[in-house]
Amino acid sequence: MSHKFNADAILNGVVTSDPRVPGVVAMVTDRERNIYEGAAGLRRIDGKAAMTTDDVFAIFSTTKAITGTAVLQLVEEGKLDLDAPAKNYAPDIGKLQVIEGFEANGEPRLRAPKRDVTTRMLMLHTAGFGYDFFSETYNRLAEEHGQPSVITASKAALMTPLLFDPDESWEYGTSVDWCGQVVEGIANRRLGEVFQKRIFEPLGMTSTTFELNDTLRQNLAGMHGRGADGSLTPMDFELPDKPEVHMGGHGLYGTVGDYMRFIRMWLNDGAGENGRVLKADTVQMAARNHLGERKITPFKGVIPSLSNDAEFFPGLSKSWSFTFMVNDEQAPTGRPAGAIGWAGLANLFYWIDRRNGFGGFWATQILPFGDPASFTGYLELETAFYDSLSAAEAA
Repeated sequence: MSHKFNADAILNGVVTSDPRVPGVVAMVTDRERNIYEGAAGLRRIDGKAAMTTDDVFAIFSTTKAITGTAVLQLVEEGKLDLDAPAKNYAPDIGKLQVIEGFEANGEPRLRAPKRDVTTRMLMLHTAGFGYDFFSETYNRLAEEHGQPSVITASKAALMTPLLFDPDESWEYGTSVDWCGQVVEGIANRRLGEVFQKRIFEPLGMTSTTFELNDTLRQNLAGMHGRGADGSLTPMDFELPDKPEVHMGGHGLYGTVGDYMRFIRMWLNDGAGENGRVLKADTVQMAARNHLGERKITPFKGVIPSLSNDAEFFPGLSKSWSFTFMVNDEQAPTGRPAGAIGWAGLANLFYWIDRRNGFGGFWATQILPFGDPASFTGYLELETAFYDSLSAAEAA
Protein backbone atom coordinates (compact mmCIF):
# COMPACT_ATOMS: atom_id res chain seq x y z
CA MET A 1 0.00 0.00 0.00
CA SER A 2 2.73 2.45 1.00
CA HIS A 3 4.18 2.75 -2.53
CA LYS A 4 0.91 4.31 -3.69
CA PHE A 5 0.90 6.73 -0.76
CA ASN A 6 2.57 9.70 -2.44
CA ALA A 7 3.62 11.59 0.67
CA ASP A 8 7.02 12.78 -0.60
CA ALA A 9 5.25 14.88 -3.22
CA ILE A 10 3.15 16.54 -0.52
CA LEU A 11 6.18 17.34 1.64
CA ASN A 12 8.18 18.64 -1.32
CA GLY A 13 5.14 20.66 -2.37
CA VAL A 14 4.74 22.51 0.92
CA VAL A 15 8.40 23.54 1.08
CA THR A 16 8.34 24.95 -2.48
CA SER A 17 4.84 26.47 -2.68
CA ASP A 18 3.90 30.09 -1.94
CA PRO A 19 3.37 30.57 0.97
CA ARG A 20 5.78 27.83 1.86
CA VAL A 21 6.80 25.86 4.92
CA PRO A 22 10.52 26.15 5.83
CA GLY A 23 10.90 22.47 6.72
CA VAL A 24 8.68 19.56 7.65
CA VAL A 25 8.95 16.02 9.03
CA ALA A 26 6.03 13.61 8.65
CA MET A 27 5.54 9.96 9.56
CA VAL A 28 2.74 7.40 9.36
CA THR A 29 2.65 4.15 11.34
CA ASP A 30 0.63 0.97 11.52
CA ARG A 31 0.44 -1.02 14.76
CA GLU A 32 3.94 -2.45 14.26
CA ARG A 33 6.21 0.04 12.54
CA ASN A 34 6.46 3.29 10.62
CA ILE A 35 5.21 2.76 7.07
CA TYR A 36 6.25 6.23 5.94
CA GLU A 37 9.00 8.60 7.11
CA GLY A 38 9.80 11.79 5.28
CA ALA A 39 11.53 15.15 5.67
CA ALA A 40 11.76 18.14 3.32
CA GLY A 41 13.07 21.68 3.36
CA LEU A 42 15.46 23.33 5.78
CA ARG A 43 15.89 23.18 9.52
CA ARG A 44 16.07 26.99 9.51
CA ILE A 45 15.21 29.13 6.54
CA ASP A 46 18.36 31.27 7.00
CA GLY A 47 20.66 28.23 7.16
CA LYS A 48 21.83 25.44 4.89
CA ALA A 49 21.08 22.38 7.07
CA ALA A 50 18.42 20.17 5.54
CA MET A 51 15.54 19.01 7.72
CA THR A 52 15.98 15.34 8.67
CA THR A 53 13.71 12.74 10.25
CA ASP A 54 15.93 12.85 13.37
CA ASP A 55 15.39 16.55 14.00
CA VAL A 56 14.11 17.72 17.38
CA PHE A 57 10.98 19.86 17.66
CA ALA A 58 9.28 21.87 20.38
CA ILE A 59 6.15 19.70 20.34
CA PHE A 60 3.93 22.08 22.34
CA SER A 61 0.42 20.71 23.04
CA THR A 62 1.16 17.29 21.64
CA THR A 63 2.76 17.01 25.12
CA LYS A 64 -0.75 16.86 26.62
CA ALA A 65 -1.58 13.25 25.73
CA ILE A 66 1.67 12.11 27.36
CA THR A 67 0.69 13.88 30.60
CA GLY A 68 -2.77 12.37 30.28
CA THR A 69 -1.15 8.95 30.04
CA ALA A 70 0.74 9.55 33.30
CA VAL A 71 -2.56 10.55 34.95
CA LEU A 72 -4.24 7.35 33.71
CA GLN A 73 -1.39 5.23 35.11
CA LEU A 74 -2.05 6.67 38.59
CA VAL A 75 -5.79 6.06 38.19
CA GLU A 76 -5.03 2.41 37.36
CA GLU A 77 -2.95 2.08 40.51
CA GLY A 78 -5.68 3.54 42.72
CA LYS A 79 -3.47 6.51 43.65
CA LEU A 80 -5.61 9.12 41.89
CA ASP A 81 -9.38 9.61 42.00
CA LEU A 82 -10.45 11.59 38.92
CA ASP A 83 -13.47 12.92 40.80
CA ALA A 84 -11.74 13.98 44.01
CA PRO A 85 -10.76 17.66 44.38
CA ALA A 86 -7.52 18.18 42.46
CA LYS A 87 -6.30 20.31 45.39
CA ASN A 88 -5.94 17.04 47.37
CA TYR A 89 -2.93 16.36 45.11
CA ALA A 90 -1.92 19.86 43.96
CA PRO A 91 -2.90 22.18 46.84
CA ASP A 92 -2.26 25.44 44.97
CA ILE A 93 -5.19 24.82 42.64
CA GLY A 94 -7.45 25.33 45.66
CA LYS A 95 -6.30 28.96 45.92
CA LEU A 96 -7.66 30.01 42.53
CA GLN A 97 -10.77 32.12 42.14
CA VAL A 98 -13.20 32.76 39.28
CA ILE A 99 -12.78 36.04 37.38
CA GLU A 100 -16.10 37.72 36.59
CA GLY A 101 -14.68 40.70 34.72
CA PHE A 102 -12.83 43.89 35.57
CA GLU A 103 -13.75 46.83 37.80
CA ALA A 104 -13.87 50.36 36.37
CA ASN A 105 -10.31 50.88 37.64
CA GLY A 106 -9.17 47.77 35.75
CA GLU A 107 -8.81 45.51 38.78
CA PRO A 108 -10.00 41.92 38.25
CA ARG A 109 -13.33 41.09 39.91
CA LEU A 110 -12.83 37.72 41.61
CA ARG A 111 -14.98 35.33 43.66
CA ALA A 112 -14.73 31.81 45.03
CA PRO A 113 -15.67 28.99 42.60
CA LYS A 114 -18.97 27.17 43.20
CA ARG A 115 -17.26 23.78 43.33
CA ASP A 116 -13.81 22.23 43.41
CA VAL A 117 -11.81 21.52 40.28
CA THR A 118 -11.32 17.76 39.78
CA THR A 119 -8.68 15.98 37.72
CA ARG A 120 -11.43 14.74 35.40
CA MET A 121 -12.28 18.38 34.62
CA LEU A 122 -8.60 19.11 34.02
CA MET A 123 -8.33 16.18 31.61
CA LEU A 124 -11.42 17.39 29.71
CA HIS A 125 -10.71 21.16 29.70
CA THR A 126 -13.89 21.88 31.68
CA ALA A 127 -12.08 23.19 34.80
CA GLY A 128 -12.19 26.86 33.78
CA PHE A 129 -8.62 27.50 32.60
CA GLY A 130 -7.79 29.20 29.29
CA TYR A 131 -4.78 30.47 27.33
CA ASP A 132 -3.87 34.11 26.83
CA PHE A 133 -3.73 33.62 23.05
CA PHE A 134 -7.34 32.33 22.98
CA SER A 135 -8.85 34.37 25.86
CA GLU A 136 -9.37 38.16 25.89
CA THR A 137 -9.59 38.00 29.70
CA TYR A 138 -6.24 36.23 30.14
CA ASN A 139 -4.64 38.47 27.53
CA ARG A 140 -5.80 41.52 29.52
CA LEU A 141 -4.41 39.99 32.74
CA ALA A 142 -1.09 39.54 30.94
CA GLU A 143 -1.00 43.04 29.45
CA GLU A 144 -2.36 45.03 32.43
CA HIS A 145 -1.50 42.86 35.44
CA GLY A 146 1.71 41.11 34.44
CA GLN A 147 0.27 37.57 34.32
CA PRO A 148 3.27 35.57 32.99
CA SER A 149 2.96 33.56 29.78
CA VAL A 150 2.92 29.77 30.05
CA ILE A 151 6.10 29.65 27.95
CA THR A 152 7.97 31.03 31.00
CA ALA A 153 7.42 27.55 32.55
CA SER A 154 6.88 29.23 35.92
CA LYS A 155 4.53 28.43 38.79
CA ALA A 156 3.24 31.99 38.56
CA ALA A 157 2.08 31.29 34.98
CA LEU A 158 -0.24 28.58 36.33
CA MET A 159 -1.77 30.70 39.09
CA THR A 160 -4.46 32.20 36.88
CA PRO A 161 -8.08 32.78 37.82
CA LEU A 162 -10.74 30.47 36.39
CA LEU A 163 -12.75 31.87 33.48
CA PHE A 164 -15.94 30.15 34.70
CA ASP A 165 -17.11 27.86 37.47
CA PRO A 166 -15.60 24.37 37.20
CA ASP A 167 -17.55 21.98 34.94
CA GLU A 168 -19.82 24.66 33.47
CA SER A 169 -18.24 25.06 30.04
CA TRP A 170 -15.41 23.86 27.78
CA GLU A 171 -12.33 26.01 27.30
CA TYR A 172 -8.95 24.89 26.05
CA GLY A 173 -6.12 26.03 28.29
CA THR A 174 -3.65 25.24 31.05
CA SER A 175 -5.69 22.39 32.57
CA VAL A 176 -3.16 19.73 31.52
CA ASP A 177 -0.31 21.74 33.04
CA TRP A 178 -2.28 21.32 36.28
CA CYS A 179 -2.61 17.59 35.53
CA GLY A 180 1.19 17.59 35.58
CA GLN A 181 1.10 19.19 39.03
CA VAL A 182 -1.34 16.49 40.20
CA VAL A 183 1.02 13.77 38.93
CA GLU A 184 4.00 15.39 40.66
CA GLY A 185 2.04 15.71 43.90
CA ILE A 186 1.24 11.99 43.92
CA ALA A 187 4.55 10.67 42.54
CA ASN A 188 6.67 13.11 44.57
CA ARG A 189 8.98 13.38 41.55
CA ARG A 190 9.32 15.86 38.72
CA LEU A 191 7.10 15.19 35.74
CA GLY A 192 10.06 14.57 33.43
CA GLU A 193 11.32 11.83 35.74
CA VAL A 194 7.87 10.22 35.84
CA PHE A 195 7.68 10.30 32.02
CA GLN A 196 11.20 8.89 31.66
CA LYS A 197 10.66 5.87 33.89
CA ARG A 198 6.99 5.11 33.22
CA ILE A 199 6.43 6.12 29.60
CA PHE A 200 9.62 6.87 27.64
CA GLU A 201 11.62 3.80 28.72
CA PRO A 202 8.84 1.25 28.09
CA LEU A 203 8.19 2.86 24.69
CA GLY A 204 11.85 3.25 23.67
CA MET A 205 11.54 7.06 23.43
CA THR A 206 15.13 8.29 23.76
CA SER A 207 14.95 11.88 22.50
CA THR A 208 11.97 13.45 24.30
CA THR A 209 12.57 15.78 27.25
CA PHE A 210 11.51 18.91 29.12
CA GLU A 211 15.17 19.94 29.38
CA LEU A 212 17.09 20.46 26.16
CA ASN A 213 20.72 19.37 26.19
CA ASP A 214 23.50 20.27 23.74
CA THR A 215 23.18 16.97 21.83
CA LEU A 216 19.50 17.52 21.12
CA ARG A 217 20.06 21.21 20.43
CA GLN A 218 22.41 20.33 17.54
CA ASN A 219 19.40 18.81 15.76
CA LEU A 220 16.86 21.44 16.81
CA ALA A 221 14.48 22.59 14.09
CA GLY A 222 14.29 26.38 14.04
CA MET A 223 11.16 28.34 14.92
CA HIS A 224 9.68 30.71 12.33
CA GLY A 225 7.13 33.50 12.39
CA ARG A 226 4.70 33.85 9.48
CA GLY A 227 4.08 37.46 8.50
CA ALA A 228 0.70 38.77 7.35
CA ASP A 229 2.20 38.91 3.83
CA GLY A 230 3.05 35.19 3.98
CA SER A 231 6.77 35.74 4.56
CA LEU A 232 8.74 33.67 7.07
CA THR A 233 11.14 35.07 9.67
CA PRO A 234 13.47 32.80 11.67
CA MET A 235 13.07 33.28 15.43
CA ASP A 236 15.50 32.54 18.24
CA PHE A 237 12.78 30.83 20.23
CA GLU A 238 13.49 28.28 22.92
CA LEU A 239 11.54 27.21 26.00
CA PRO A 240 13.56 27.51 29.26
CA ASP A 241 16.16 24.71 29.36
CA LYS A 242 15.95 24.56 33.18
CA PRO A 243 12.21 25.10 33.63
CA GLU A 244 10.87 25.87 37.10
CA VAL A 245 7.83 23.76 36.21
CA HIS A 246 7.71 20.82 33.81
CA MET A 247 4.68 22.04 31.86
CA GLY A 248 2.50 19.01 31.16
CA GLY A 249 0.48 20.99 28.66
CA HIS A 250 3.21 21.99 26.23
CA GLY A 251 6.75 21.72 27.56
CA LEU A 252 8.33 18.77 25.76
CA TYR A 253 10.92 18.65 23.01
CA GLY A 254 11.26 15.50 20.95
CA THR A 255 11.61 13.78 17.60
CA VAL A 256 8.72 12.68 15.42
CA GLY A 257 10.07 9.12 15.56
CA ASP A 258 9.73 9.14 19.34
CA TYR A 259 6.15 10.35 19.11
CA MET A 260 5.30 7.54 16.69
CA ARG A 261 6.22 5.08 19.46
CA PHE A 262 3.73 6.84 21.71
CA ILE A 263 1.06 6.69 18.96
CA ARG A 264 1.74 2.96 18.49
CA MET A 265 1.16 2.39 22.23
CA TRP A 266 -2.34 3.87 21.78
CA LEU A 267 -2.89 1.72 18.68
CA ASN A 268 -1.78 -1.38 20.63
CA ASP A 269 -4.05 -1.00 23.66
CA GLY A 270 -1.30 0.29 25.93
CA ALA A 271 1.57 -2.05 24.98
CA GLY A 272 5.01 -0.62 24.17
CA GLU A 273 7.98 -2.40 22.66
CA ASN A 274 9.77 -2.60 26.04
CA GLY A 275 6.76 -3.08 28.29
CA ARG A 276 3.16 -2.14 28.98
CA VAL A 277 2.32 1.50 29.66
CA LEU A 278 -1.46 1.25 30.19
CA LYS A 279 -3.94 -1.59 30.57
CA ALA A 280 -6.02 -2.37 27.50
CA ASP A 281 -9.31 -1.49 29.19
CA THR A 282 -7.85 1.86 30.33
CA VAL A 283 -6.95 2.74 26.74
CA GLN A 284 -10.37 1.72 25.47
CA MET A 285 -12.06 3.79 28.19
CA ALA A 286 -9.79 6.81 27.74
CA ALA A 287 -10.16 7.06 23.95
CA ARG A 288 -13.93 7.57 24.14
CA ASN A 289 -15.79 10.87 24.29
CA HIS A 290 -16.04 11.97 27.94
CA LEU A 291 -17.73 15.32 27.32
CA GLY A 292 -21.18 13.83 26.87
CA GLU A 293 -23.37 16.14 24.81
CA ARG A 294 -20.95 19.06 25.15
CA LYS A 295 -18.88 19.84 22.09
CA ILE A 296 -15.56 21.59 21.69
CA THR A 297 -15.60 25.03 20.14
CA PRO A 298 -13.50 26.71 17.42
CA PHE A 299 -10.47 28.73 18.50
CA LYS A 300 -10.54 32.50 18.26
CA GLY A 301 -7.00 33.81 18.17
CA VAL A 302 -6.54 36.95 20.29
CA ILE A 303 -2.74 37.26 19.93
CA PRO A 304 -2.14 37.30 16.15
CA SER A 305 1.54 36.34 16.43
CA LEU A 306 0.61 33.11 18.28
CA SER A 307 -2.65 31.87 16.78
CA ASN A 308 -5.01 32.43 13.90
CA ASP A 309 -8.68 31.57 14.26
CA ALA A 310 -8.58 27.81 13.79
CA GLU A 311 -10.78 24.74 13.76
CA PHE A 312 -10.45 21.11 12.76
CA PHE A 313 -13.09 19.92 10.30
CA PRO A 314 -15.45 22.93 10.51
CA GLY A 315 -19.09 21.96 10.72
CA LEU A 316 -18.38 18.49 12.12
CA SER A 317 -19.13 17.56 15.73
CA LYS A 318 -16.01 17.14 17.88
CA SER A 319 -15.71 16.08 21.50
CA TRP A 320 -12.92 15.31 24.00
CA SER A 321 -11.42 12.19 25.52
CA PHE A 322 -8.55 11.56 27.98
CA THR A 323 -6.77 13.60 26.49
CA PHE A 324 -7.45 13.95 22.78
CA MET A 325 -9.99 15.50 20.44
CA VAL A 326 -12.50 12.95 19.14
CA ASN A 327 -14.13 13.51 15.76
CA ASP A 328 -17.68 12.28 16.24
CA GLU A 329 -18.24 11.93 12.49
CA GLN A 330 -16.03 10.76 9.65
CA ALA A 331 -13.70 13.60 8.67
CA PRO A 332 -13.29 14.85 5.07
CA THR A 333 -9.75 13.38 5.13
CA GLY A 334 -11.17 9.87 5.57
CA ARG A 335 -10.33 9.71 9.28
CA PRO A 336 -13.15 7.58 10.75
CA ALA A 337 -15.64 8.67 13.40
CA GLY A 338 -14.27 8.01 16.88
CA ALA A 339 -10.61 8.54 15.94
CA ILE A 340 -8.47 10.69 18.24
CA GLY A 341 -5.82 13.32 17.65
CA TRP A 342 -4.57 16.78 18.43
CA ALA A 343 -2.05 19.47 17.58
CA GLY A 344 0.73 21.73 18.86
CA LEU A 345 0.96 25.50 18.66
CA ALA A 346 3.84 25.61 16.14
CA ASN A 347 1.69 23.70 13.62
CA LEU A 348 2.29 20.11 14.65
CA PHE A 349 -0.62 17.73 14.02
CA TYR A 350 -1.30 14.06 14.66
CA TRP A 351 -4.07 11.51 14.44
CA ILE A 352 -4.61 8.04 15.93
CA ASP A 353 -7.07 5.74 14.16
CA ARG A 354 -7.48 2.81 16.53
CA ARG A 355 -10.19 1.20 14.41
CA ASN A 356 -7.95 0.70 11.37
CA GLY A 357 -4.65 0.61 13.23
CA PHE A 358 -2.92 3.68 11.78
CA GLY A 359 -1.62 7.00 13.01
CA GLY A 360 0.41 9.89 11.68
CA PHE A 361 2.32 12.97 12.81
CA TRP A 362 3.21 16.17 10.91
CA ALA A 363 5.78 18.53 12.42
CA THR A 364 6.69 22.09 11.50
CA GLN A 365 7.94 25.01 13.60
CA ILE A 366 5.84 27.97 12.50
CA LEU A 367 3.86 30.52 14.49
CA PRO A 368 1.01 31.46 14.54
CA PHE A 369 -1.09 28.30 14.92
CA GLY A 370 -3.42 27.41 12.07
CA ASP A 371 -0.76 28.22 9.47
CA PRO A 372 -2.37 28.08 6.01
CA ALA A 373 0.53 26.23 4.34
CA SER A 374 1.35 23.78 7.14
CA PHE A 375 -2.22 22.95 8.25
CA THR A 376 -3.31 22.44 4.63
CA GLY A 377 -0.28 20.25 3.94
CA TYR A 378 -1.09 18.10 6.95
CA LEU A 379 -4.71 17.63 5.84
CA GLU A 380 -3.46 16.71 2.35
CA LEU A 381 -1.13 14.09 3.86
CA GLU A 382 -3.92 12.51 5.91
CA THR A 383 -6.29 12.56 2.93
CA ALA A 384 -3.69 11.00 0.62
CA PHE A 385 -3.11 8.27 3.19
CA TYR A 386 -6.80 7.35 3.43
CA ASP A 387 -7.13 7.55 -0.36
CA SER A 388 -4.30 5.03 -0.67
CA LEU A 389 -5.98 2.80 1.88
CA SER A 390 -9.26 2.88 -0.08
CA ALA A 391 -7.42 2.16 -3.32
CA ALA A 392 -5.64 -0.82 -1.73
CA GLU A 393 -8.93 -2.19 -0.45
CA ALA A 394 -10.57 -1.74 -3.86
CA ALA A 395 -7.70 -3.58 -5.51
